[in-house]
Amino acid sequence: MIVSATDFTPGTRRDLPGIARRGMALRRHWPRLEGAVGMWVWVMPVAGRCGSVSVWTERRALAGFVRLPEHVAIMDEYRERGTTRSVIREYGHLDLTRVRRDMEAWLRADDLRRTRRHPGRH
Repeated sequence: MIVSATDFTPGTRRDLPGIARRGMALRRHWPRLEGAVGMWVWVMPVAGRCGSVSVWTERRALAGFVRLPEHVAIMDEYRERGTTRSVIREYGHLDLTRVRRDMEAWLRADDLRRTRRHPGRH
């Protein structure tokens, strides 16, 4: 299994609703995507961040999603308007508890890094 996680922090919080709405709209493609297993879209309004975690049977399936015209349009519109981090992990089998734990730890590691860099900010 291939797990991809994305964390986007827009330069301005007023972009957050549009980004989240567009990301959620991608869900309509999900039933037709070859190799798609599961997807979570998340928004942290107070932190001004949003992102997704998606699970795929293979890298080729993930690559097909990344090339969807709607996904490309979102990336083209927002790429220069914030900071994007992503990670891809491979798992021998699907263990949703482990995937969630690993992806939450990946997100928290960035939270810790941000806190250390800007100690007075939350």
